[in-house]
Amino acid sequence: MPKIVVLDPLSDDGLNLLKAAANIDYEERTGLKGDDLRKTLNEFEGAICRSGVKITAEILEGNTRLRAIARAGVGVDNIDTAAASKHGIVVMNTPGGNTISTAEQAWTLLMGLSRNLYSAYDSLVEGRWDRKKFMGSQVSGKVLGIVGMGRIGQTVARFARAFEMKIYAFDPFLTTEKAQEYGVTMVSGFHEMLPLVDYLTVHTPLTDSTRGMFGRKELELIKKGARLINCARGGIFDLDVLVEGMESGKLGGVALDVYESEPCTNHPLFGKPNVICTPHLGASTEEAQTNVAVEAAELLIDYFTTGTIRQAVNFSPLDAETLHGLRGYLNVTYRLGLLSSKMTKGTPLTCKMKYKGEVCKKDTSLLSVAFAAGLLTGSMDGEVNIVSAGAVLKERGIRMIEEKTDEIGDFGSLITSELTTELGTLSLSGTLFGSSMPRLVLKDGSRLESYLDGTLFIFNHRDLPGVIGAVGNIFGKHRVNIAHMTVGRETQEPGSEAVGVLSLDSVPPAEAIKEILSLEYVSNAWCVNLPAAGSAPSWMN
Repeated sequence: MPKIVVLDPLSDDGLNLLKAAANIDYEERTGLKGDDLRKTLNEFEGAICRSGVKITAEILEGNTRLRAIARAGVGVDNIDTAAASKHGIVVMNTPGGNTISTAEQAWTLLMGLSRNLYSAYDSLVEGRWDRKKFMGSQVSGKVLGIVGMGRIGQTVARFARAFEMKIYAFDPFLTTEKAQEYGVTMVSGFHEMLPLVDYLTVHTPLTDSTRGMFGRKELELIKKGARLINCARGGIFDLDVLVEGMESGKLGGVALDVYESEPCTNHPLFGKPNVICTPHLGASTEEAQTNVAVEAAELLIDYFTTGTIRQAVNFSPLDAETLHGLRGYLNVTYRLGLLSSKMTKGTPLTCKMKYKGEVCKKDTSLLSVAFAAGLLTGSMDGEVNIVSAGAVLKERGIRMIEEKTDEIGDFGSLITSELTTELGTLSLSGTLFGSSMPRLVLKDGSRLESYLDGTLFIFNHRDLPGVIGAVGNIFGKHRVNIAHMTVGRETQEPGSEAVGVLSLDSVPPAEAIKEILSLEYVSNAWCVNLPAAGSAPSWMN
């Protein structure tokens, strides 16, 4: 009989589901860490946690019993999913349970800033009646900027429409059609909205691209008196810049529910006028905690009674035999998606996947969502896999189109991705050498043969004598070694447009790329870091 351990406090509704489940035992053991946690996890097949417990690689080392972990909440930062995958442990989360509560928290902070609620109440506690001092700002008719239009961003937009606000939204994967459906005006870049907004709220994951998203440059661009709200992740706003903006009067207010390091009881903004800070209360409602507890319990009950895997962040829903037959091609499309995301600008509108040859006999729908997972990786909260990627594309209004022909051409199997944004279309074609070696063989019609791993430097140029040598000399001057090189052109005419792909042993400095772009016959260049050869996301294993 499977045994489940509850590692963090869980609502009674979730516990009652576990209690009522036939052929499942459960125990509550909260507050564990270190050896106590390690030993406990070796006694149970399943575990439910929130954000309190830390399930690290060290904690899982040597575990031979645990089979599934359910996170009552969306973030899995406290679980080493790679280590869990290594041990064959499924990690599932509950992304929808706290959407409304988190959106309400953001709206509460926005309204609190608008009407000086905290300061006004504090003055009454101190025995003062300062009506004139706490003149507020009407929300109706004002402009709200939303960064990130996932579930929470969409809900905040719905609230804002009810208050008759004008809404600008930035999300690199939000189409114009979806923006219209949500009642927001889409902008092509974050900076575009800053001079326009009276309020700015962010609902994105913390990634390399969003860390410090609001910095000194953004402070200069934003409308004077704008108010900033963050209920997403600490670190999206540069703390020093927030302090500077408040002290200079450029910002009209700041409201934070999240911090770079938590728990946080000492912060430069605490106590400043026109600031409201709360201790990460976004999901702290009875309803949200009930929703995520019930959902987490249901995930484990379904898993242990029927074998169903839902909302897994580190496993695909494929059986081992199907996955074995698809893994190589999944790796090709996933890497084409990663490469496409780095080489395109603008909002994706359509992803057209063309399959030719033997690969048409496979389940190409799974290959297409693997491309989507690569395309979205780094832009969403947590790892995107073939379970979630299709839903995210649909949510953002991005169309996925498939074309198949079983005719065999130059390759036994050829997979072509055509990613169209409002700025143009990028076409990449890949194939599989052997059973596990993804290769890039076409870019926008130019024939080549390149690895799809490691650091790639891709550049468009005229096919003229000296161009390749000049690029090599620049990398040599900057001590960047070229491990592999391929050059292709669309026609056989010398001097025509061509593409070069270099595999590099290290990431080139910005100065080297700038020098290459200054060459007369080089028109564009990208430096892309792909996963190492032989590696794959956890859900592909």
